[in-house]
Amino acid sequence: MNTAALSSKITYIDGEKGTLMHRGYPIEQLAEKSNFLEVAYLLIYGELPNRPQSERWQWEIMHHTFLSDDLSRMMQAHRYDAHPMAIFASTFSAMSAFSPEANPALQGQNLYINDKAAMNKQIVRILGKATTVAANAMRIRINRPFVLPRSDLSYTENMLFMMDHMNEPSSYVPDPRLAKALDVLFVLHADHEMNCSTAAMTHVGSSLVDPYSAIAAAACALYGPLHGGANEAVIRMLQGIGSVDKVPAFIEGVKNRKQLLFGFGHRIYKNTDPRSKIIREVADTVFEIIGAKEPLIEVAIALKDAALNDPWFQEKKLYPNVDYWSGLVYKALGFPLDFFPVLFAVPRVAGWIAHWKQQIDSGTNKIARPRQLYIGEKRRDYVPLDQREDTGEPKDSRVGLKELPHYMSKRKLLPSAKL
Repeated sequence: MNTAALSSKITYIDGEKGTLMHRGYPIEQLAEKSNFLEVAYLLIYGELPNRPQSERWQWEIMHHTFLSDDLSRMMQAHRYDAHPMAIFASTFSAMSAFSPEANPALQGQNLYINDKAAMNKQIVRILGKATTVAANAMRIRINRPFVLPRSDLSYTENMLFMMDHMNEPSSYVPDPRLAKALDVLFVLHADHEMNCSTAAMTHVGSSLVDPYSAIAAAACALYGPLHGGANEAVIRMLQGIGSVDKVPAFIEGVKNRKQLLFGFGHRIYKNTDPRSKIIREVADTVFEIIGAKEPLIEVAIALKDAALNDPWFQEKKLYPNVDYWSGLVYKALGFPLDFFPVLFAVPRVAGWIAHWKQQIDSGTNKIARPRQLYIGEKRRDYVPLDQREDTGEPKDSRVGLKELPHYMSKRKLLPSAKL
């Protein structure tokens, strides 16, 4: 811990004690007493809003949930089998082109330094549109038309409404208990200090690019399976185990490095992840509401109990983390596995914005330029093409492909064809 990338007032983590606080408030209190939009305000502006501020904040965000027709048509151009996270990231990237007034490259690099009203406008627009982009990504996946948002619903109710509404009467609204459960998960995922995607947000944002482009970059970082795909990996792991009686063999496989373990341990927490206990309680609530017992929950409980009582896991301080239970909740709610990263990205947008705003407001923003250590060749002179030594076979991008790209027909691969 000799070098820190930056100073921050937003999120505090004590990995040894298992502590997580946003602006000084313990995550346990926020999850129990607050809601996602209130936590988003806290992260971004530093204090909990009073009633007039809270009402105005929610009104502003929920009245910025609509997408322009042009942007909606662009989203509809995605393939039905495109990964929802790819749709999410590419749509935010495109928003930059639809919001020239928000682009410092067009309006001047000091746009957000000199005009806080412009910054606040983009903040509510981004938070408002995040749920619509996510819901539309789901609708593309299931080949259904987009559903217009409803500003009279809560943040998570509106997101579920846009995903699920089919031909029901106009009075249809999602179950408020499930919307509340999703809201708690959003609170727990809103920010987690300087993780990979937040670092990408601050790194790209340091160039003073528009916030939509920076959000897209952060979303692409979250898209990676080592970051946003952990809860999906947990589900696949539990499905691979299959039943409670196979848990002991799996535990032995993990200790012998023959099986991969997901959902345990954390790079920061050396004790229990404080979010995991809260999500476990949410999971029980969701399973009770849904009415059908999630088959994998028994496997998950058996694996958790076996790991916590095993000296090998205790010595390595491998405890269930936030991803261990969140995937089970999302699965019980009916979300497909490839949509899990989007459910991570939507609430994390609040944290990304908070760190972006903090960086701009600091007055000391400098473009990120990490130092590297060069370990390559020393100086050498250029060698003409015909005098160079043989360094192996020519690299052919087609070698090793499981199947040929659609443009590489068998006709083009005939000996008589010239590529």
